[in-house]
Amino acid sequence: MKIHGLQKMTLLDFPGRVACTVFLGGCDLSCPFCHNAELIDGTAEPVMDETELLAFLEKRKGLLDGVAFTGGEPTLRKDLPDLFRKIKALGYPIKLDTNGLHPDRLKALLDEGLVDYVAMDIKNSPEKYALTAGVDTVDLEKISESIRLLMSSGVDYEFRTTVVDELHAPGDFDAIANWIAGAKAYFLQPFVDRDSVVYENFHAPDPKRMKLYCDAVRKTVPNAAIRGM
Repeated sequence: MKIHGLQKMTLLDFPGRVACTVFLGGCDLSCPFCHNAELIDGTAEPVMDETELLAFLEKRKGLLDGVAFTGGEPTLRKDLPDLFRKIKALGYPIKLDTNGLHPDRLKALLDEGLVDYVAMDIKNSPEKYALTAGVDTVDLEKISESIRLLMSSGVDYEFRTTVVDELHAPGDFDAIANWIAGAKAYFLQPFVDRDSVVYENFHAPDPKRMKLYCDAVRKTVPNAAIRGM
């Protein structure tokens, strides 16, 4: 497997752990606010292969206590379970970031015990999902199935939404809250502009509006919180 990026140490990506973050190329969404646009279209050059990644992890035993996988969309890789098995054999817990569009592959990873923490993006309310994800259509039942899988899995998880002033409105968060009612953890993250974001003129909501959104969600998801503000 080709690895398209590696952050050698992070205290932020895997809650409660000192981890590295592995970036995999390829995605079936095209979110206009994505920070990793070069990973979506496959233009990013690989930085290593899985043999080099495993060698790095072998050397970092005792310094790292987790490996986070993000993208792109990692579950698009059919050989992902095999790589996860090799990493688990080294003794590392694994965190997976996913868009939830492949519940069958997510279920296989959960059933085999190959992931220890899952962070799933909830892009927007169902009626605005495709627009926010930058595609013509989204199979919302697959999103719903992944939500149900995580909430019944017994594995640590979170749902999260990157909040963009131009894409989100108060009613969207009522709909999201109903979608993930009873969730263990949900984070609202204000959009942060970077040079790697393809589309311009996006902004984060002001703190007052972020709090308004979070308060609306807490009526149904009491553990909802704002992250990164």
